[in-house]
Amino acid sequence: MKTVRVVAAIIRDGDRIFATQRGYGDFKDGWEFPGGKIENGESPAEAIVREIREELDADIIVGDLLTTVEYDYPTFHLSMDCFWAELAEGAKMKLLEHEAAKWLSIPDIDTVDWLPADIEVVKAIKNVI
Repeated sequence: MKTVRVVAAIIRDGDRIFATQRGYGDFKDGWEFPGGKIENGESPAEAIVREIREELDADIIVGDLLTTVEYDYPTFHLSMDCFWAELAEGAKMKLLEHEAAKWLSIPDIDTVDWLPADIEVVKAIKNVI
C-alpha cells in the first residue's frame, strides 16, 4: 500500500482550534486540520508553513509536534505529522481551497464530521488540553 506523508497545523487562538472543511476530492465535505503533502527536500515544518500559505494565504508560527497519526485508508496509508501552530502577528486567513472553516472550543470540537485520521488528532488534543 502506498504511503502518503503529510503535515497538519493545529492552529490555536487561546482555547480555540481552527478546523477546515474539504472542498474537493474523495473526502469532500469532511472536516480536517489544514495542511498537505510534504514535497521532496522539505522538512515537515517547512511543508506546513508552505501549505498554510497556499490554502489560507496566512503565515504561521510552527510549534511543537503534537502527534504523528498513522492511518490506513482503503487505497493508501497516511502518515500525518501534526504540529501546534499560531497565526503570525497580524495574519488573517482567507479560504482558498476549503468550503468552510470555523474556530472550535474544546467542548465543541466533536460538533463537526472529522475525517477518520483527524479523529485521532482530536483525541491527542483532548489528551493534552
